[in-house]
Amino acid sequence: MTIFIIIITAIISIWAFNNREVFDKLSFNAYEIKHKKESWRFFSYALIHDGWTHLIINMLVLYSFGDVVEIFLKFHFGPKSYIYFLLLYIGGIIFSILFDFYKNKDNVYYNAVGASGAVSAIVFSSIILYPGGSIYLFFIPIPIPSAIFGILYLVYSAYMSKRAKDNVGHNAHFWGAIFGVIFTIVLKPKLFLIFLEQITNIF
Repeated sequence: MTIFIIIITAIISIWAFNNREVFDKLSFNAYEIKHKKESWRFFSYALIHDGWTHLIINMLVLYSFGDVVEIFLKFHFGPKSYIYFLLLYIGGIIFSILFDFYKNKDNVYYNAVGASGAVSAIVFSSIILYPGGSIYLFFIPIPIPSAIFGILYLVYSAYMSKRAKDNVGHNAHFWGAIFGVIFTIVLKPKLFLIFLEQITNIF
C-alpha cells in the first residue's frame, strides 16, 4: 500500500511540475473551496508538491515509516489492515488541513500543497505502534530513534510555519501528527498502554 501511494503521488506530482494548470487546479485553496465549492481540493493537494526536494523528502519519510505501520496493523487487524491504513492516510490528508481552511477561507491568495499531513500521521502512528523503532536519515550513519525523529519533525514544522513563504502546508505536519496518534489509539486503546510501557523502557 505504501509503495502504491508513493507511485501515484510521484506520477501526479511530476505531471503538475510540468503543467501549471493542473498544479493550480489540485492545490489547496480555502477560498476556492468555500466560494466555488471545489471540495476535491481537501484531498487533491496531497497528490502534488512544491518541487523535487519537497516530493522526495515526503516520499522518503513515507517509505521509511509506512512499512512499519502496515506490518503492525496487519499483525493486529489482519485483512482489515489495508482499510485502516488508507483511513489513516486519507484522514491525515483531510484533518491536517482543516485548521488552514478555517484560517484562510476568505484569503484568495493562500495555497498549500504536499502530503505532509498524511505522512506525519503515518510517522506518529508508527511511533505509537513501535516506539523502539529508528530511522537512518540521509547520509547520517547513526540510527535516529523514531520518537526523537518525530519531535524534531514537529520542531522543524513549527519553525517553518512561522517563516514560510512557500506553498508547503507546514501546519499540516502538526495536525497530521495529532490525527495519527488519536486514530491509532482509538483503533486499539491497548496500544497506548503498550506504547507507554515501551517508551519508559527506552528512556
